[in-house]
Amino acid sequence: MSPGKWRKSSRSQGGNCVETRTYDQVAAPVEVRDSKAPELGSLAIDRSEFAALLRCVG
Repeated sequence: MSPGKWRKSSRSQGGNCVETRTYDQVAAPVEVRDSKAPELGSLAIDRSEFAALLRCVG
């Protein structure tokens, strides 16, 4: 399983930046991190849960 590149959210504003990346496998989780502090690691979220999160905030 190889990870994709980190992508900054198109809604990032005023220093509140979130980045995501996915893997080449459909069942793999989505990773989310704070672009200002990538050294703190990332949070892996199941794709269906991530889709539900996006529906709530979108």
